[in-house]
Amino acid sequence: PYAGPVESKNEAAMSELVPEPRQKPVVPMKPMGINTNLLGYIGIDTIIEQMRKKTMKTGFDFNIMVVGQSGLGKSTLVNTLFKSQVSRKSSGWNREEKIPKTVEIKAIGHVIEEGGVKMKLTVIDTPGFGDQINNENCWEPIEKYINEQYEKFLKEEVNIARKKRIPDTRVHCCLYFISPTGHSLRPLDLEFMKHLSKVVNIIPVIAKADTMTLEEKTEFKQRVRKELEVNGIEFYPQKEFDEDLEDKTENDKIRQESMPFAVVGSDKEYQVNGKRVLGRKTPWGIIEVENLTHCEFALLRDFVIRTHLQDLKEVTHNIHYETYRAKRLNDNGGLPPMTVETEENHESNL
Repeated sequence: PYAGPVESKNEAAMSELVPEPRQKPVVPMKPMGINTNLLGYIGIDTIIEQMRKKTMKTGFDFNIMVVGQSGLGKSTLVNTLFKSQVSRKSSGWNREEKIPKTVEIKAIGHVIEEGGVKMKLTVIDTPGFGDQINNENCWEPIEKYINEQYEKFLKEEVNIARKKRIPDTRVHCCLYFISPTGHSLRPLDLEFMKHLSKVVNIIPVIAKADTMTLEEKTEFKQRVRKELEVNGIEFYPQKEFDEDLEDKTENDKIRQESMPFAVVGSDKEYQVNGKRVLGRKTPWGIIEVENLTHCEFALLRDFVIRTHLQDLKEVTHNIHYETYRAKRLNDNGGLPPMTVETEENHESNL
């Protein structure tokens, strides 16, 4: 008998059991670098230049707050940082007018220009902080001031007809001046930084560091770092905001070695080896402010202005302000806070 059809049935059964060979997944092609020599010059490399020109026209805002006891050289240090007379003392405000009952916050604005770049600098001074016999809750006016600036920005932002460029009065950086005791931090220092590190970028600074020996200075810096860590106080640059490995490596070095910066401020010039230098004159010589073997002022200036100024602004906007904004909208049931204009309209409609 003819067995052809039987074999073909068996083959059909076998073909059902054997799965079809899977197709290999398509590997996406790597993006090819276009050879511009063939196509000619396009001009994408001018984007940076376009951005530079745009920002040069608008200028920059930077708001720095100084906090600490009287006599720690806050005004002098800010003048030294920006090589300009930018503190309250140089703006005709008489400190001896009256002893403030609480912290009297004073904001002084200046426009500084260097190499065609304009920066609107605002120095926020807090005279009278920690000077009273009873310093209970004396950080509250400062916290209130910082939050008021966030509120002001938020109200401008939620306006229907809002400004093209919202004036930025938010505090980007708070220099907290620590007294060079060589001992532990005062409970007031810890309380202040604990409350305010959540709403502003705090940079701790040991003032008048020339009053300590090198050994005392190293030991005091380590003690301050340890106390801040034990009390769970985050200072700028905060660990969780490091964006990549390069940032982490750079910021870890600052956190573990430089912080808190032991500085000396002076806006007086002296002649040293034929050069004019900013310094403090003592019976045994001149302490040069910008000499790294004398103090860490140059490190602080480079950190605040030359490497981290833009990041201070971004952390303020993306972290501190966003936290405030989210909380404010959440408390308001998801609705933006009423602005003055909308309140007036609301009243006129009633």
